[in-house]
Amino acid sequence: MENNNKPIVSLISKPSNMLKTIYTACRTCYSADCPQNIYNSADDEEKMLKLIERVVSSGHYSTIEHIQVSFAISNVSRACTHQLVRHRHMSFSQKSQRYVKEKGQFDYLIPPTIEKNPELKEKFTNFMEEISNKYQEFIEAGIPAEDARAVLPNATSTSMVASLNLRELIHIANLRLCTRAQYEIRLMVKGMCDALVAEEPWLKPYLVPKCERYGFCDEDKSCGRKPKLEDLKAVSNTAEN
Repeated sequence: MENNNKPIVSLISKPSNMLKTIYTACRTCYSADCPQNIYNSADDEEKMLKLIERVVSSGHYSTIEHIQVSFAISNVSRACTHQLVRHRHMSFSQKSQRYVKEKGQFDYLIPPTIEKNPELKEKFTNFMEEISNKYQEFIEAGIPAEDARAVLPNATSTSMVASLNLRELIHIANLRLCTRAQYEIRLMVKGMCDALVAEEPWLKPYLVPKCERYGFCDEDKSCGRKPKLEDLKAVSNTAEN
């Protein structure tokens, strides 16, 4: 059946002392003291945050790769997860279309641009029903699910567990929260970021579109939230002249 709710995202695993772990990694690079002592003596949150900000801002990203987080994700389309799995340094366990047979009308997502057009929405849902009938026909004829799935569309709903380190999550947030990203993956990544920020509020400034971190837009087409990089350069050159 059709399913047009937003992506369902839950944070299911993260380190208990994320801030102290990152601080210890940062401090170890600049201290003669051993990491164990640095970790055990770390109790000043403001001090830890200042060092982490300075180190990460300098591009020393290996210090945040020690943090691994895992999310349970459901109610998203195969089109959406096809985009997510292109990212590096991630691990995925996804609902298999080889081993899980669809029974009755399979769940699917309707893109908002089609959803808001009643005529096109009706055509879309009718087509999904046709595909479902054909899929069931193949299954009943003894075709293995791994072959019958060939007719299932990108709109088919799926679920997965996704794990990644903090550096990669920040990278994904910077790219996929941009308004140039597709609507569905923006919602999914926002759900991932919101779930983590709810438990680690200090991460909020990092889990934003890249223009918020850089102060400018480097996309070919801009939404206008921040000035284009070339525009800033032009203003700077004009001021110098």
